[in-house]
Amino acid sequence: MTDLLTRPEPAYDVPPVPPTHIPPVMTREPRDPRWRRRVAGGAALLVLIAGGGTTGAVLTERYLDSRPAAAVAGTPTTVTEGTDMAPIVKKVQPSVVTVLVDSARSSSLGSGVVLSSDGLILTNNHVISGSGNGTVSVRLSTGETVPAKVVAADATHDLALVQATGLSGLTPVTFATDDSVAVGDTVLAFGAPLGLEGTVTSGIVSALDRSLDTGDEKLTGLLQTDAAINQGNSGGALVDMSGRVVGINVAIATAGDSSGSVGLGFAIPAGTVTTVVNQLKSRIN
Repeated sequence: MTDLLTRPEPAYDVPPVPPTHIPPVMTREPRDPRWRRRVAGGAALLVLIAGGGTTGAVLTERYLDSRPAAAVAGTPTTVTEGTDMAPIVKKVQPSVVTVLVDSARSSSLGSGVVLSSDGLILTNNHVISGSGNGTVSVRLSTGETVPAKVVAADATHDLALVQATGLSGLTPVTFATDDSVAVGDTVLAFGAPLGLEGTVTSGIVSALDRSLDTGDEKLTGLLQTDAAINQGNSGGALVDMSGRVVGINVAIATAGDSSGSVGLGFAIPAGTVTTVVNQLKSRIN
């Protein structure tokens, strides 16, 4: 079965997966009036999500680099059947936020992580890329929503910084190092899939060093995970069993016309994230 790399649709009745040998296609999300708020999903094709209309771009299999997974140094985290993940969730959840973008034409929603106690937030560029003529706000895990503005962005690496206003005492995330991640490590994905804020899913790191190339945007060195990632998880955290962020959720692969998770999600690794964040911070006046 061929894979489709796509920003997934909202979860309503999903049509059956079509037969094999259908050319893979990557499309922008059409508007769906059945959903009050569209959510920014893991986008392999990094297109604006807030614009109207439906456009598409052909994606051939060469765009998903399926080289063998690279091995890395480090000891995989061992999780037994009785491992209690609740303390990890309790530790990380306050540092995960929802990023809301509203304009005259549409509204969108993605996820983000706290970088500083005064409300500097990291998210994906594609989550906020439609905010030029609109407003941005951030909703905390407590439910409090505050105004925010985009202060720096890197479209090449699909990362952006958003500064929320009037906040103090937030808990920043802690980033892992890339050499601490190994295939088979248990990970948790945090975010707001399908607009369901405060959601946590679990899985493993299923491959390393994946590359996605849409022809215009190229993301390399990505982590692959089978933790369920759906529309709205973009910009959220992928964390290890120590509660450290190992990656920022960015993309999923889907099969056929299915738009939900099929166990192939991708995250920008922590090493890339911290390098880009430092560069973005230097641009803030």
